[in-house]
Amino acid sequence: MALWKLHGDGKNLDAREVIAPDERLTWPRTVGIGLQHIVAMFGATFLVPVLTGFPPTTTLFFSAVSTMLFLLITRNKVPSYLGSSFAFISPVVAASSGSMGAALFGIVCTGVLLAVIGLIVMRAGVGWINKLMPPVVTGVIVALIGFNLAPTAYSNFIAQPFLATVTFVTIVLVQALSKGIIGRLSILIGVVVGYAVAGITGEITFESVAEAAWIGLPTFHLPEADFSVLLMFLPVVLVLVAENIGHVKSVATMTGKNLDKSMGRALFSDGIGTTIAGFGGGSGTTTYAENIGVMAATRVYSTAAYWVAGAGALVLSLCPKFGAAIFLIPGGVLGGVCILLYGMIGMLGVRIWVENKVDFSNNVNMVTGAVPLVMGIASFTLFVGSAGLGVGAELLPTDIIIGPIAVASVMALILYHLMIALNKLRGIELPKPVDFKKFEKGGDADASVQEE
Repeated sequence: MALWKLHGDGKNLDAREVIAPDERLTWPRTVGIGLQHIVAMFGATFLVPVLTGFPPTTTLFFSAVSTMLFLLITRNKVPSYLGSSFAFISPVVAASSGSMGAALFGIVCTGVLLAVIGLIVMRAGVGWINKLMPPVVTGVIVALIGFNLAPTAYSNFIAQPFLATVTFVTIVLVQALSKGIIGRLSILIGVVVGYAVAGITGEITFESVAEAAWIGLPTFHLPEADFSVLLMFLPVVLVLVAENIGHVKSVATMTGKNLDKSMGRALFSDGIGTTIAGFGGGSGTTTYAENIGVMAATRVYSTAAYWVAGAGALVLSLCPKFGAAIFLIPGGVLGGVCILLYGMIGMLGVRIWVENKVDFSNNVNMVTGAVPLVMGIASFTLFVGSAGLGVGAELLPTDIIIGPIAVASVMALILYHLMIALNKLRGIELPKPVDFKKFEKGGDADASVQEE
């Protein structure tokens, strides 16, 4: 397992310095970065159980456990927080109409299938994934993960525009005017300022915090076998695979490391985390886009910060009073944060295109990037139900639903490989494949390519 070495003196940083996954700042600064990751994941991780009727503290507990398992299994090479996956909302709501146990069974089966896919990748290697998902495809998937969340950021922002504006302006000013670690804590500072303003203006009250207990165990539930729900859940695997691959590729792009060797472990880890969550009553997990945004903003990729986030989330799940205080963070404050984070995630997809010199004068690349991006932003949703197969937003609880990220990701794959095949038949020269070794920089090239 990779150990953390102190980056320089751990205190004084140039604005462009990058903290690698196996490095850390001083522990107080690392804790500060970890707290930002908790803030970034908290709203979405709590939102999923609120929408599905699952116990929020249970979901938070298993997200913490899953995150720490992910870091162990990936050998501290891939910085990531595993939070509640939005891809599970529709099937869970549909399955929960029968019983919560049936929904948990669907989550367990989805997790097992994802873990099996991870084992296959670990065994067979990632060459086939690079051929299946070249940079133009991975770039659009990463961009989709961010831009598809734009309506959520807008909804939070417009619900409380004053708080959202205060939070957003604070973050921008701190980033623009501060140097060193203060600038890298801009998101946490922005949330604290927004939270304080909400308290001063009476947007939030603290009765629930006063009434909450200091210590309390989450509520656990067991799954109940119901194979009729599987058709609703198994398509979720497409989203989880896309999100995990997109996350690993994003981190590789940001850090300049080729992390393909860790991709199988990432998929396997998320599968294990989702399976364990399903067995205990928590929501299915995924690598979190929100935390990619934090890394993009801070340029700190230290897995030590994620251990802090995992441990902090575990404490929160066992401390109802602290959890109640965090849960009071207004939607407007989250909107002010997410309008920046989600945009940064989307731009990481664009960065993958730029750094791999994807040629958009080639129609194959242009169509592959353009069509799925519009479908993802517009939230194209595929459903199969009593009315047959269709695309739309008016869905019934019994419909089998494939969300926009999965739909757009599959469309990207179909368009790219179909157009490549047609070009071959016509004798047209294909886009040159990318050499992923160019990601490697400095003397650490061998270490970053070979799995330890």
